[in-house]
Amino acid sequence: MKMGRQIGYRLLCLLIGYALGCILTGDIVAKKYTGKSAAHVGETGNPGMANIMAALGFKAGIAVLTGDLAKTAAACLLSLGLAGSAIGRIAALYAGLGAAIGHNFPFWRKWKGGKGVAVTCMALPLFSIPWGLLSDIAGALAVVFTGYLSIGGVVIPAVFTMIAFPLFGIEAGILGLVYTVMMVQRHFSALRQIPSGQAKKTDLIGLIRKKLSR
Repeated sequence: MKMGRQIGYRLLCLLIGYALGCILTGDIVAKKYTGKSAAHVGETGNPGMANIMAALGFKAGIAVLTGDLAKTAAACLLSLGLAGSAIGRIAALYAGLGAAIGHNFPFWRKWKGGKGVAVTCMALPLFSIPWGLLSDIAGALAVVFTGYLSIGGVVIPAVFTMIAFPLFGIEAGILGLVYTVMMVQRHFSALRQIPSGQAKKTDLIGLIRKKLSR
């Protein structure tokens, strides 16, 4: 009975995350600015911050980022409140995973969503502040040194996974691995273009300097 309840709490956290993850801030912002879905905005039609910012400007991109972080935080904190006493802080990791799945594969958009980078960046620190932030920083540094957003996206959950297995146990490590596999899947087309030099590079430091100088 106890095992069944614990499984139930984990499923509850996944469902809470999925429901909130399906709220695509990029679509909301795109419709406000253009009257169109994010699917018809920018080069990729992706509802994530990068595409919206490139197509509609800095403020629009920040609005998308804020919304994606907020929905993830809401999912994780709600799950911790409902299930934390029964299954511990792993509730946040399940909720974050659910939010990433909902963001990447929203049922109402024919399963075509974003890439889940911002969602993952928020979920991991809500499970473990120091190690989650370390993983986020590692991802940011990967972008700075390589210029590829896709590599940074994969590095974040990959670093967390390597930390999770020895520090938090098999369950957290396996969840981290699921985050990583999903991130690779969402960025696979960009990753396979890197060896041929066709993948687009991003000067992260240059972009930050440009915005700060204005």
